[in-house]
Amino acid sequence: MPALVIAGMQWGDEGKGKIIDYLAAGADAVVRYQGGNNAGHSVAVGEEEFKFHLLPSGILYRDVLCIIGNGVVIDPAVLLGEIEGLRRRGFSPDGLRISDRAHVIFPYHALLDRLEEERRTEDKLGTTGRGIGPAYMDKYGRYDAIRICDLIDEEYFRAKLPQVVAAKNRLLVGLYGREPLEVEPLLRAYLAYAEALRPLVTDTSVLVNKLLDEGRRVLFEGAQGSLLDIDHGTFPFVSSSSPGAGGVASGAGIGPTRIDGVLGVIKAYTTRVGAGPFPTELPPDQAAQLRDGQDGRGREYGTPTGRPRRCGWFDAVIARHAARINGVTALAVTKLDVLDPFPTIRVCTAYRYRGEVLTEFPASLRVLQECEPIYREFLGWQKDTTRAKTLADLPREARAYLDWIAETVGAPLAMVSVGWRREETIVVEEPWNL
Repeated sequence: MPALVIAGMQWGDEGKGKIIDYLAAGADAVVRYQGGNNAGHSVAVGEEEFKFHLLPSGILYRDVLCIIGNGVVIDPAVLLGEIEGLRRRGFSPDGLRISDRAHVIFPYHALLDRLEEERRTEDKLGTTGRGIGPAYMDKYGRYDAIRICDLIDEEYFRAKLPQVVAAKNRLLVGLYGREPLEVEPLLRAYLAYAEALRPLVTDTSVLVNKLLDEGRRVLFEGAQGSLLDIDHGTFPFVSSSSPGAGGVASGAGIGPTRIDGVLGVIKAYTTRVGAGPFPTELPPDQAAQLRDGQDGRGREYGTPTGRPRRCGWFDAVIARHAARINGVTALAVTKLDVLDPFPTIRVCTAYRYRGEVLTEFPASLRVLQECEPIYREFLGWQKDTTRAKTLADLPREARAYLDWIAETVGAPLAMVSVGWRREETIVVEEPWNL
């Protein structure tokens, strides 16, 4: 199975970074295909923890090629900061490659992001304010977009940037009453970024397809999760791209027939950061038990922002929805250990809406906001699972819970994470072989 997609099946934060880091040991390349530095993947090696926002999660392996695809929006300052941070910690970023077709984030994107969020008195989207949405707006609007290939073409960039800044200033001054931006400081800074990034830039579509032609193992890594997908998530409280498996073909520049399998990553419970409906969300005192967990092992705080995550019970309705839209072929369940202390574990099997039972995820936000979860209870195991190396090492109740999740999703269980460290992972079936 040379081409394996790692897809988040909830609202992000499912633990994809850890799963990708673990599987990257057997991969030749890891390709990030969408999103920006509004997402973050945490990877733990021993007692060291790394937080990546743009760098693919395989970057800690010396012999793994790490590719940022054309579907990603790139803040050069953030990316170069991550690269420098890796060097300071003794890791080499020499295996990094960047698509010449990826779009560039500028300070005016982040400024407009924050101003628009501040303008909303109600229904704030809860963006990270990093400029990702406005950068994608420019991409699809076309005229004001600047790509990596434009950035490293100094003659073109010098001509293009003043035109774009003039357009943004009309917005900043006319709509928001702000001072206009100056072109020269931006020009100097971004020309310096261009020189630093130039050696890493290539046509990554050609590169990825060549790797697949050679039978190399390639992992495709998305940011966020399926419920934040622009088409299939809780719109408008979503991201501005397609983090599901459907985003791989356009975001990495490969044909859909090249994908061999989709490993769906899902938490043993559910979390969400930012605004938007969340049917199984727990009240604050109960949510804290999941967020922090026993001995602080929950660690449910956003990687980019540090915001506390909203927490709730496992939701089978969104799990089935995510499995269908991603075509999940195998399953990785994460954070099982966080449930260790609970005497009873609840799962949502369906929603009740105005007397009707819904088993499929509704498109309408208004409908979803009125949905009440229908729960089923499982007996907890109240035993430490962090030392388990095989399924047989887990308590009987934990195995029954995992079996139910796999049956509900309709995909075989491949991996179980029982801790935040790389080695705290149970491999049930080798994902590359499924």
